[in-house]
Amino acid sequence: MQQLQLVDIVGQYKKIKNEIDEAIHRVVDSGQFILGKEVNEFENSVKRYLGVEHAIGCASGTDALQIAMMALDIKPGDEVITTPFTFVATVETIALLGAKPVYVDIEPSTLNIDTRLIEKAITKKTKAIIPVHLYGQPADMDTIMNIAGMHDLRVIEDAAQAIGAEYKGKKAGTIGDIGCFSFFPTKNLGSFGDAGMIVTNDNQLADKIRMIIVHGSKVRYDHEILGLNSRLDTLQAAVLNVKLKYLDGWNSTRAILAERYTGLFEGTPVTTPSVQPDRKHVFHQYTVRVKRRESLIRHLQEKQIPHAVYYPVPLYRQKAFQHLSDPEQTFPVTEQMTQEVLSIPIHTELTLEMQQYVVDALKEFYK
Repeated sequence: MQQLQLVDIVGQYKKIKNEIDEAIHRVVDSGQFILGKEVNEFENSVKRYLGVEHAIGCASGTDALQIAMMALDIKPGDEVITTPFTFVATVETIALLGAKPVYVDIEPSTLNIDTRLIEKAITKKTKAIIPVHLYGQPADMDTIMNIAGMHDLRVIEDAAQAIGAEYKGKKAGTIGDIGCFSFFPTKNLGSFGDAGMIVTNDNQLADKIRMIIVHGSKVRYDHEILGLNSRLDTLQAAVLNVKLKYLDGWNSTRAILAERYTGLFEGTPVTTPSVQPDRKHVFHQYTVRVKRRESLIRHLQEKQIPHAVYYPVPLYRQKAFQHLSDPEQTFPVTEQMTQEVLSIPIHTELTLEMQQYVVDALKEFYK
């Protein structure tokens, strides 16, 4: 058996190497490294794939979130409701704009934001909700959109881990006012560096977003609003253009692998992911819940099985954000999950033999 990888980026590349190399060489030969034609081609391809009016490339998934909030005029003193159980970028970008993250605990089943608790967190200062489609399964978007509509709030979907996922037949990222995607190399659709995407069906928002990513301008040297330098790199767009046509197949493979894992873990103390019947989970991570995690991790290290903990520390306990947190608030489900979650290898190059080896190692530990 070949060496196990948590994510096998190189193995995937080797299968489509000729296509990727040709795409990169075309950009190099053209010399159009900034906003070359491949960027427009990729944006149009994503528009068709997601069924949205506008898809706008940017430099990273983190930038996508910040640009989305800038487009919605999130300002210092505003409050944005989100989950404390997510990658730092979700809250980092709120704080960078001087706004305040307001946390809502998560569901123990999906580990997504618990929509039953959102309304209690709304105040006069609340301007937006950022649900995170964690690990590749969409949050309860109907409830979120209904709450947003009743309270005149905007919704930014953090779909960084969920390209291709679906909620009641709608693609993740296309339901709220704005959807944000990351193409970090380990994502289901991964670039060869940092890259991101912002999508919307709102023409005015799209115009503003396109200005923000190029220093707040429509015309060179005419800067109408404050912006950023956050253009999607042409080389990354070329790579992503090749990969996008394989995405649905890769996501289907991940779903098959996840179903196989779940079957192999049946009868063990390992709690496998809960997939909601109205959603399509794309398994950016296959994250289980386990007891005695630190001892198990040592066991996996001995077996040379890669693994990761997403996420070991809730964001309200991160030093960078403690000044924005209420020390009297408690988030019991989040606290529990930070002690139990464990992500194990899942990627398109994973074999049955590899999966069996991983499962056998966990079974051995819990004998």
